[in-house]
Amino acid sequence: QVQLAESGGGLVEVGGSLRLSCKVSGLPFSTYDMGWFRQAPGKEREFVGAINWRGDNTIYADSVKGRFTISRANVVNSVYLRMDSLKVEDTAVYYCAAVLNQLPTLPRRAGRYNYWGQGTQVTVSS
Repeated sequence: QVQLAESGGGLVEVGGSLRLSCKVSGLPFSTYDMGWFRQAPGKEREFVGAINWRGDNTIYADSVKGRFTISRANVVNSVYLRMDSLKVEDTAVYYCAAVLNQLPTLPRRAGRYNYWGQGTQVTVSS
């Protein structure tokens, strides 16, 4: 059974950092692209970034580029989102998502991803 489980969310102050984890099971993880998305109350789900199946390519939304970093460790079926210099507007539920690799281009659209985690809340306080 496919399962994606995010963890690491919490309450942080402006300028702080968090590292989110997503543990994946039930998939041939090393053949899948992984994405991170977020959704704030009243807003649509927003692309944050993605990492390709091999971990040698990453893409980011302009709103987080330079502050967030995605990495993966295929040996433990995990993908990570390191968030630095957090802003109030980063407050959202963060989701990881998986799709069989989409060579040559990492997908940015939520609809391209087949599997989703339950989300983890990140709250940035002023």
